[in-house]
Amino acid sequence: MASENKTEQNQTSETQSGQAGVSTGFNPVRDIALVLSFLTRLPVGAARFNGRTLADAAWAFPFAGLVVGGIGGGVLYGFAYMGWSPAIAVLLAMTLMALVTGGLHEDGLADVVDGFGGGHTRERKLEIMHDSHIGTYGVLALVFSVGIRAVALFQIQQSVNGLTVLVAAAVFSRSILPGVMTILPQARDDGLSVTAGRPGRRGAVIAFLLGCGITLDVFFPELLTPVCAMALALSGVAVLGMIARRQIGGQTGDVVGASQQIAETLFLVSIALFAGTPA
Repeated sequence: MASENKTEQNQTSETQSGQAGVSTGFNPVRDIALVLSFLTRLPVGAARFNGRTLADAAWAFPFAGLVVGGIGGGVLYGFAYMGWSPAIAVLLAMTLMALVTGGLHEDGLADVVDGFGGGHTRERKLEIMHDSHIGTYGVLALVFSVGIRAVALFQIQQSVNGLTVLVAAAVFSRSILPGVMTILPQARDDGLSVTAGRPGRRGAVIAFLLGCGITLDVFFPELLTPVCAMALALSGVAVLGMIARRQIGGQTGDVVGASQQIAETLFLVSIALFAGTPA
């Protein structure tokens, strides 16, 4: 799979950089750069990570969402400020976000749906998921996922601040991922999940708390709406986790990517429903 090959190359370069003798210890800038190098295509590859894995920096996952959501949300805000078409703003924002991430999470969603829907055995499901080709199930999953998010964002843009909502959705959906990587066992002996490693509970908890904190902060003083959105997103990821454990025995990089897509979609749908409810 293209996204897994890209990540494995990043990991190799990071390990080589680590052998150059960079000082060890907690370095938030380094960890954020490391996370961005995995989860986006932003030019941070020159940073020296001292052999740290993605799991070591898992606490910083929400900051990738902050960057990606901020870029997309900036488009929504700019179009709203200029009084231009909200529909075009939504599509441009989603396009830009996909370009920034390289479609990493979308690729995971398509592969998971193809594998779970097209395979009859655990081995066959994993084989399909590892295949770079996309099948009918994967295409439909992407069409519906993108379509639902686009409609939800359009509804949100008509009623509330699209910038803050998109930032919150991007941040919170990524803050869940270290927990998925920690709780579910690895279903493969190779690939993105193995390359990234399994975060410790501390890193997963910090990432989740950061995601919750940022989400509640951007909605403050309104709390009911984001809490409901977070609960729905968590529920969706929990269901996917149970299905993944039954289908393939745990998680892969594709399952982690699909978790982000499901969480973000459900978060936006929940906010859109609240935004469309008369006061």
